[in-house]
Amino acid sequence: MPRWRGVALLASAGCLAGCATLGEREAAVSRAAVRFGESVRQADGARACAGLAPGTRQELEQSAMAPCPEALLDEKLSPAGRVRSVQVYGQQARVVLDGDTLFLASFPQGWKVTAAGCEPRPGEPYDCQVKGG
Repeated sequence: MPRWRGVALLASAGCLAGCATLGEREAAVSRAAVRFGESVRQADGARACAGLAPGTRQELEQSAMAPCPEALLDEKLSPAGRVRSVQVYGQQARVVLDGDTLFLASFPQGWKVTAAGCEPRPGEPYDCQVKGG
């Protein structure tokens, strides 16, 4: 096989594994946000923590000096509700729900929450209860 064909095949295989349309990425982000919100609403700290980005989970545990499931439920996040809007910017996303705004990032395991319990502040960055360091 000519060298350029091998490179093209590798690029195509990589794209099949990691390339998605904007609509597909928005749907995946929405599912991750809803799953996280439902886990918090059901007080399933372990499942909710599985939806957190590694750095966010680590920051939460360190600041609370408690395991993630306990620390996350102690935050008493507002019920997330239904998805109002989703914006995906490359490997980052923002999901506005009825009762919360979440920020997510794409990881090999899927979309993970990097910040939750976020309130907008005019002219300033969001103020988030749970966030990575």
